[in-house]
Amino acid sequence: MRNHSAITMFNLLGLTSDPQLEILVFLFLFISYTLSLIENLTIILLILGDSHLKTAMYFFLQNFSFLEIALTTACVPTYLYIISSGNKAISIKACFSQIFFIVLFGAAEYFLLAVMSYDRYVAICKPLHYVTIMNSRVCRNLILSCWVSGLLIILPPLGLSLNLEFCDSVIDHFFCDAFPILKNSCSDTWFIEQLVIFGGVLTFLMTLVCVVLSYIYIVRMVLRLPSAQQMKKAFSTCSSHMIVASIAYGSCIFVYIKPSAKDELAINNKQVSVLIVSIVPLLNPFIYTLRNEQVKQSFHDTLKRLVLLPKKF
Repeated sequence: MRNHSAITMFNLLGLTSDPQLEILVFLFLFISYTLSLIENLTIILLILGDSHLKTAMYFFLQNFSFLEIALTTACVPTYLYIISSGNKAISIKACFSQIFFIVLFGAAEYFLLAVMSYDRYVAICKPLHYVTIMNSRVCRNLILSCWVSGLLIILPPLGLSLNLEFCDSVIDHFFCDAFPILKNSCSDTWFIEQLVIFGGVLTFLMTLVCVVLSYIYIVRMVLRLPSAQQMKKAFSTCSSHMIVASIAYGSCIFVYIKPSAKDELAINNKQVSVLIVSIVPLLNPFIYTLRNEQVKQSFHDTLKRLVLLPKKF
C-alpha cells in the first residue's frame, strides 16, 4: 500500500491517450459546448424577453435550459483545459467540487423533468384550473424543491467522502465521477457506495414514477377527446418532454446501473457520458423548439427586431 498522504492530486485519463484523436475530441467537445451554450441561452433570453412566454411551462423550460448549461459547464471546460494544456492533474478539492456540482445539477434536472410532467398533466387534464394551480408561487416552490432535493442527494455521501484516504491517483474518466474516485480509496467505501446507489436509485425511481403516472393520466384523458385533431394537439404539447425524458432516463440506466465501484469502468460508459454532458444539452433546445410554435414565433419576432434596429439609427 502506497503512502496515501502523498496523494494530493488525481490524474484524469480522459477519453483517449492518442494525441491526434485528442485533437478531434477537443474540437468536437468545444463546438458542441459552444453551440449548447448559445442555444440554451437563446431559450432563456427569449422567455425572459417575451411576454407571451410567461406561463409555467416556459418558466420550467427556462430553468431546464439553465441546468443544461450548468451541467455541461461543470465538466466539459475542465476536460478541454486538460487536453489543451496536456496537464491531466486535478486537485482532490477541485475533483470533489466537480462531483458536487455535477450531481447537484444532474439530480435537480431529473426532479425538474418530473415537475414538468406534472405541469403537462395539469395543462391537459385540468385546463380550466391550470393558471390557478400552476401559479407563480407554486412554480417557484417547485423549482426550489428540485434544488433542495439535489442537495439532499449529494451532501451525505460527499460529506463522508471528504475523510477518505486514497492509495491511487488515476481516474479512468474524463471528469470526476463518484465510482472511479471510490475505486481509488484504500478506506472502506462500502457504506458510501450504498449511499451513492441509494441516492441515485431514489432519484431515478421517484422522478420516473411521477413522469409515468402523469403520462398515464394524460393518455387516458387524451383518448377521451372527441376528435382526432384535439388528440393530436394534446399529444403535441407533451411530445417534446416525452422525448427528452426518454433520452435522460435511457442514458441514466445505461451508465449508472453497476454493482460496485470496484468493477472496471467500461469504455462505452465514458462514451455515453460524453453524450449526456455534450450532445444531449445540444439536442434538447432543438427538441423543445422545433415542436413549439410559440417559441419559434418569439425567435422570429426577436430576429426581426434585431434586423430592423440598425435601420432606425
